[in-house]
Amino acid sequence: MADENNQNLIESSKVDGTRVFSANGEEAGHIDHLLIDKPSGKIAYAVMTFGGLWGLGSDTHPIPWSALDYDTELGGYRTGITKDQLQNAPERERDWVGDRRREEVMFTHYGYPGYWM
Repeated sequence: MADENNQNLIESSKVDGTRVFSANGEEAGHIDHLLIDKPSGKIAYAVMTFGGLWGLGSDTHPIPWSALDYDTELGGYRTGITKDQLQNAPERERDWVGDRRREEVMFTHYGYPGYWM
């Protein structure tokens, strides 16, 4: 268990559900879960839920973990990813996890280097 006095570490279970805000501070959605690269131990991306009302009509998209910065004042993650980028994100196929070609398309879409670099 992580040391609760260490403010630089957080348990993955506490990231799930954390709100995500746009660059201008508007709430954009929340983190549904994280995907971690097993060989490197790096967080590859967060799957973000956005849109909808009370979870109805909402959508989820993986976004680069490097696109998120924790903002202590907001109590959530701030991102430069725009609503338009989320809405026009590359379509995911059923088994997209671990498919490097699909991951490259996603990271390129958002303008971030891949976690494998």
